[in-house]
Amino acid sequence: MLVSKLAPKFTPTTRHLYSSLTNASTALSRNNMKLLYPTSLKLDIKSLEGFATSLHPYDVKAPIPDDLTDAEILVTWTNSPDNLKDAAKRLTKLRWIQSLAAGPNDVLAAGFPKDVLVTTGSGLHDRTVAEHTLGLLLNAARRFDQMREFQLQRKWPAHLGGPQPDRPKDRFTTLRDARVLIWGYGNIAKTLAPHLAAWGATVRGIARTAGVRDGVEVYAEDKLPELLPQTDALVMILPGSESTRDVLNAERLKLLPKHAWVVNVGRGTSIDEDALADALERGEIGGAALDVFKTEPLPESSRLWTTPNLIVSPHAAGGRPQDAEALIAYNLRRFLAGQELKNVV
Repeated sequence: MLVSKLAPKFTPTTRHLYSSLTNASTALSRNNMKLLYPTSLKLDIKSLEGFATSLHPYDVKAPIPDDLTDAEILVTWTNSPDNLKDAAKRLTKLRWIQSLAAGPNDVLAAGFPKDVLVTTGSGLHDRTVAEHTLGLLLNAARRFDQMREFQLQRKWPAHLGGPQPDRPKDRFTTLRDARVLIWGYGNIAKTLAPHLAAWGATVRGIARTAGVRDGVEVYAEDKLPELLPQTDALVMILPGSESTRDVLNAERLKLLPKHAWVVNVGRGTSIDEDALADALERGEIGGAALDVFKTEPLPESSRLWTTPNLIVSPHAAGGRPQDAEALIAYNLRRFLAGQELKNVV
C-alpha cells in the first residue's frame, strides 16, 4: 500500500540525474553512507535503520559538525538560512537532500550545487493544511472571530445570533451550496475537496492543465475571468515562484462578488497584499483569511493587522509533517538502488 501511494512519476528532466547517481549510489552504498537527520522534529529513527547508511542527528540552527561534512544525504526541516548556506559550502560529498517541506524554497536558495538531487515533502502536509483551510472557511462563514471580539467587550453580537436568513445570496454564511474555487489544485486540494463536498459545497479547481480530478472539474487559468465572478470562497494553494507572484491582483479581485472571501494557505507572494487591503477597506469583497504573508512574521507596521474583515493566521496550517519516516525510507531505498525518487524538484 505504501509503495502504491508513493510511486513516483518519471520525468525526462530528471533522467540525467539518475544515470549519474546510479553508479555513485552503488559505490557509496558499499561505504555506509552518512545520512543527517534534523532534531527539529521527532522522527522514528528505528524505522530508518537497516539500510546501508549511518544515521546522524544535527542541529538545524548551527553549523554542520566537522565530522559530518562527508555526509551524502541531508534531511531538512525548518533549517536556518545560515545552516543551509554552511551545508551548501561544506558538505562536499552531498548527493541528495530530502526536504520535509512541501515547497523547499529555503533549500533551493542556499546555493547547493546543481548536481545535488532535491526532493520535497509534498504529501506530508495534506491533511493538516486541508484541516486548517476548512477551519478558516468555517470561521469566515460563521464569523467566530467577530463573536470573540464582542465577547472581549462584554457585548452580545445580536447580528450573529437569533433568526438568520438561510443561504443569502449576498453573503457567505455557510458551506452548503457555496461555490468554492480552489486555485492550485494539487494534493492538498484533493484532500480538502471531499470535506467541502460533504458539507454541500460545489467545488471547482484551477491548475496549469484542465481535466477532471477525483470527480472535481479543474480548469486552466484562462478560465479565471469566467469563474471568479461565480465564486463565494476562493481558496489559494499556490506554490511560491515568479510565475505565481501577485497573481491575485487588483484586476482579479474586482472580478470576485462583493460577498466573496479569499483564503490563502499556499504562499504569501501569490497575493498583492496592498490590493487586497484596498479591496477590503472599500468593501469590494467580503473578507480574507490569510495563513501566509510576503514577510513573516508579519511586521507590526503592516496595514493587514487592522484591515477590516481580515483574519491573520500565523503560518499555522502546516508545520507538522505527517508520516515523514515513510517518505524518507521509500526514497532512501530507491536512492540506494539508483532508481527514480518521489517528489523530485
